[in-house]
Amino acid sequence: MRVAARASGRRRPGWHARPQEMLEGPPLLLVAVSLGLVLLLLVLPVLRRCGIVFLGWNELFLHPICNLLMGDSKEQRILRYVQQHAVAGDPQSVVRAIDTYCLTKEWAMNVGDKKGQIVDAVVQELRPSVLLELGAYVGYSAVRMARLLLPGARLLTIELNPDYAAITQQMLDFAGLQDRVTLVVGASQDIIPQLKKKYDVDTLDMVFLDHWKDRYLPDTLLLEECGLLRKGTVLLADNVICPGTPEFLAYVRGNSRFECTHFSSYLEYSQVMDGLEKVVYKGPGSPSRP
Repeated sequence: MRVAARASGRRRPGWHARPQEMLEGPPLLLVAVSLGLVLLLLVLPVLRRCGIVFLGWNELFLHPICNLLMGDSKEQRILRYVQQHAVAGDPQSVVRAIDTYCLTKEWAMNVGDKKGQIVDAVVQELRPSVLLELGAYVGYSAVRMARLLLPGARLLTIELNPDYAAITQQMLDFAGLQDRVTLVVGASQDIIPQLKKKYDVDTLDMVFLDHWKDRYLPDTLLLEECGLLRKGTVLLADNVICPGTPEFLAYVRGNSRFECTHFSSYLEYSQVMDGLEKVVYKGPGSPSRP
């Protein structure tokens, strides 16, 4: 999603239609537009229950059109709404503002309010000292998790998209969490091997996976290979049902080095079934289950 140029408002050469002439246009065109609007109203309830269709509708059709018409990106609009409606230095108000925007104005791929409560419960139970997030997007989950960290704990969040990373940093600064969260811009497979030496990470207490779904399994293997997982490290994976991470689930559920718990919920800001997978690392050396 890129910033689009604003429309100038000037007429194109050769365009001389007056409002009355526009109203008197071809009846078939008016009928087509009317039918399109009616169809849209009819399919919206279905879209909210159909996972892949719902995601495709929002990300490939609706949001690009909104970006073009409004002259900015959805992520910029979310940040602006937060700056106008949340309280600076109050992380909870930032979370609430993002949820309100995404529930009432535009859908966005944050973990969301319902699954967010599950994330909260895991963070509060585990009380991690070092937490890694894969996929920051606009900073919603980083703010949500960092607000619960104990004094001295830290969160590192990796974001591949530099535009999203810029929004995330502004969101963290507004929430007053910049001292608890380190934002790293780059690909997870490049950053993970650097965590020990460059970012002074011994082992991780918790990892929140919410980036590209086809990276869940390779990055889990990479974290283990780099010695970043210890006995008891918790991996919490979002969107394991929609859009789904079948290879990751098959691996962790079929391997005795991991203990898995599934939390059923809904795709963020929708009625589409989704879930989180809590995966506890039990240590190396255990054979895979048959």
